[in-house]
Amino acid sequence: QVQLVESGGGSVPAGGSLTLSCAVSGSTYSNVAWFRQAPGKEREGIAVIYRDTPIKMYADSVKGRFTISQDNAENTVHLQMNNLKPEDTGMYYCAAGRVAISRLEEYEYIYWGQGTQVTVSS
Repeated sequence: QVQLVESGGGSVPAGGSLTLSCAVSGSTYSNVAWFRQAPGKEREGIAVIYRDTPIKMYADSVKGRFTISQDNAENTVHLQMNNLKPEDTGMYYCAAGRVAISRLEEYEYIYWGQGTQVTVSS
């Protein structure tokens, strides 16, 4: 079993920054991803990092603005979000999966956190 707990959400003006954290417990996973879901929209995978490697991947919508990182000592995955836009508003979830190569699709992920809300005002 893997458990994930997100933190760090909040409200910021456009152009601001937030850092989300995902505390991960358990060992049966190979990568951790961040997803987000805006009201009325489907869940979107935005970033993934492979456990104990520097390998990362980003969706085009956040590339260059968001950075995913992992702190192995703390078993935590962070998502640094800069230059936030109103369209970044939504519920942000971290998820753990076992696929060798992630396509940032929901079906690839077995374990999910409860989510943390991010609101960006214009």
